[in-house]
Amino acid sequence: MAGLLGVLIVAGVALMAVLAPWITPYDAFAQDLTMRMIPPAFMEGGRPDHLFGTDQLGRDYLSRLIYGARISMLIGVATVITSGLIGITLGMLGGFIGGRVDMVVMFIITCRLSIPLILVALAVVSLVGSSLTVVVMTLGLLLWERFAVVTRTTVMQVRTLDYVAAAWAAGCSRTHILLREVLPNIVHHLVVVATLEMAIAILLEAALSFLGLGVPPPLPSWGLMISEAKDYMFFSPWVIMVPGISLFVLVLGINFMGDALRDRLGASREA
Repeated sequence: MAGLLGVLIVAGVALMAVLAPWITPYDAFAQDLTMRMIPPAFMEGGRPDHLFGTDQLGRDYLSRLIYGARISMLIGVATVITSGLIGITLGMLGGFIGGRVDMVVMFIITCRLSIPLILVALAVVSLVGSSLTVVVMTLGLLLWERFAVVTRTTVMQVRTLDYVAAAWAAGCSRTHILLREVLPNIVHHLVVVATLEMAIAILLEAALSFLGLGVPPPLPSWGLMISEAKDYMFFSPWVIMVPGISLFVLVLGINFMGDALRDRLGASREA
């Protein structure tokens, strides 16, 4: 049940992100100071034409929330792709070849693990400047170690199995064995890692945006919405609760989906 709930949450947010230009009731960037800080429709003083109210600049909160889903999903997916390419490549080389190559890979992984993630991300973004591309590249270059560790471990387990030996006996190249024999048989482990990395990337982007070093305004990032709302949270708590709850639900859904995929793919492999 939790896995199904997670899939529904992630699929709903992804669909909302894709259809954002067509389903938003208002322009997410349009400001109207005469309509600022209107409560949600379900609270006293709210208006039905602004379901989640408006922010301090009079922008429709529901529209910005929907567009914020695009930022979160884009950063999550792009970070997973970037970090996955780096980590899987290193892990497969170290786990399959072994020897000095594996020693070099382990040295690189150890160096990465010794680096404080959030501090490096803050330093890079503050030096280079905040933009969507910089955030994606920074997170992608910092979140690959789990892919590398899991890939290396699983490749070391499967490289001695019979189907790999049969591929060697058939004269297959090392590249063919890695891509056609080894990788398909460890992908179920990597899918779980990808969901974990996606949730971490979304949370880190929200943290950077909250500190003013993530996605630059006026892009409606959920972390930036929380940052902009912190000055009003004691008098209008809904301005920080709406994006905060949305972020919590999305990350929870991704984790539920990851647990379900782990159980399902693990069971299918055992079968």
